[in-house]
Order: sequence, then structure tokens, then C-alpha cells
Amino acid sequence: MDQDLPHSGRHLCHGITWASGAPRLLLVPLEGGRLVHAPLIGRHLGYRAEASGRWCTGRYRFADRFRVEPAPCPDMAPASTGAQCAACLARDEFRFAHHAHTGGPVPEALALYLAQPHWLYVATFADGTTKVGTAAGPRRRSRLDEQGPLFATYLAKGPDGNAVRFVEDALTRRLDLPQTVRSTIKLQSLARLRDTAQARGAHAEHVRRATEVLSELGIPAHLCPWTPPEPCHLATTPGTDRAVYPHDLREGEHGLRVLSLAGSLALVTLTDSSLTYLLDLSTLKGRRITLGAHFRSPPATVQPALF
Repeated sequence: MDQDLPHSGRHLCHGITWASGAPRLLLVPLEGGRLVHAPLIGRHLGYRAEASGRWCTGRYRFADRFRVEPAPCPDMAPASTGAQCAACLARDEFRFAHHAHTGGPVPEALALYLAQPHWLYVATFADGTTKVGTAAGPRRRSRLDEQGPLFATYLAKGPDGNAVRFVEDALTRRLDLPQTVRSTIKLQSLARLRDTAQARGAHAEHVRRATEVLSELGIPAHLCPWTPPEPCHLATTPGTDRAVYPHDLREGEHGLRVLSLAGSLALVTLTDSSLTYLLDLSTLKGRRITLGAHFRSPPATVQPALF
């Protein structure tokens, strides 16, 4: 449930979600309690990261036929595979979704979820890198919001997830479009953004070529541009002086005021400075942190004007 960012206490960070239409930081109190969906824009985020490695962030479970929801690890166990412990990985039916169309195992709940209409899209980031992806109907909006592109277009609507993923694979093969883009690429390119013309042109060209492939496959295109959410506007505005935050968010103390978010990429000022920086809050996923308004970032050794 939504509530304000806690002022204190030890928490396990589950990363960023855009499921409600605005960015929220997911936190689980280590002393026990429900998953917190804390608003970030305009908030002060002060914390100390614990040097204790990575901890399990649970799994996604099926809330009903058409929705999935986060389910924190009941044991708050250390992560052993990616962001999960062995027990949560074994219970995670949603992990089979990406291979269901190629003959992988499909649990009953996942089969029902995949049976609903899905959308095919292309998304372009600050340096012109473009990916192809899919999203279930209820996730059409949040799926793109959480990735933080500059431009994106829904290309077509398929009858189910398997059909759309076959087309996704076809676009990857024929246009050499990746299905994932690393967060480090997104961060570095957004920090260097001075003009959106390159990304806009690259996106238009990829939409054109993708539409041609769809036509060759006999699939009707249904082009619909994605509209960036208001909380990301400042972070994606060209020419804003900012550098990549020079400290590791997984270590030590940090004091940040969050101005804007593009996916998990946050534009922030420091508690004791008006200089702006970009950082990736997804790096906190699976980390234990202690919240507190008194925490401060170490002195910065770079100035945004140098970048």
C-alpha cells in the first residue's frame, strides 16, 4: 500500500515500481511489516547501506488471471540466484514466461496470464539504442514507464503472449534489435544527453523498419506512441547540467533529494548542495538500508559542468 517514505528504520529495498502510474520505492521493514510503496518525487532519501551482500526480493505471484503482484521473501533470506533465494526461485511461476513460446514449462496460472492480449513495442533510449519488447494488456503503460526510454511506440496488439513473443523474436532476428538494454548504458547516455534529435531519428527509423517487417509477416500494425509520464520530464530534458553520481549507492551514507525519475534513473541534488546528479536506484534492489534524514553523501569530487 502507498505511504510516505519512512523516516527511519532498517529496510530491504525491492527497487522501483511504476505500477501505480508514478514512481514508488519498494521497501520491506526488517523488523516485520507489509511491503511499502513509498513516493519519491520531491522527497529526501537519506540512508546508510549495510555491507551485508544481497538479499532475496521474493517473486511475482499471480493476483488473478490478468495481474501479478510482488511477494516478498517470507524468510528474508540471502539471495543465491540473481535476486532470489532458492525457495523463492522454486515458487516463482512467472519466471517461465519468457520461454513459454519456445516450448518451456507453463504452469496453469501462467498459461491463463499469457492467454490475455499482449502488446509489441519498440523503445529508444538517449543514445539512440532501441529495443523491442512485449507487455500484457494491464502492464502496457507501466512496462514502458519503468524502463525510462526517451521515445517508444506500441506497434501491434496480439491475441496472447506467445503469439506476440514470436513476433518479438522475429524483429530481433531481422532488425538486430535487442530485447534488453543494460542500465549502465541508459545511465551514461542520459547523463550525456544534449539533444534528442539523434534518438528521435533512430526511433522513427526503427518504427518504419519494424512496420515493414510486420507487413511482410501479414500482421496489421497498430501504431500508438507512448507518452512519457510527467515525473520523468526533468530527468530527460536535454542540456541540464548533471553528472553521474560519483559514489556507490550500495556502500556508506547518502543524502539525496529526488527531483525526477526516468524508469529507475533518478535526477537528484545532494542534501547540502544544489548540484544535480544522475544515479540508478535499481542498484539498491536486494540491499539492506537504514533510513534517516541525518545521513549525508560523501563530498563530490566531480562537477556536472565538466561533463
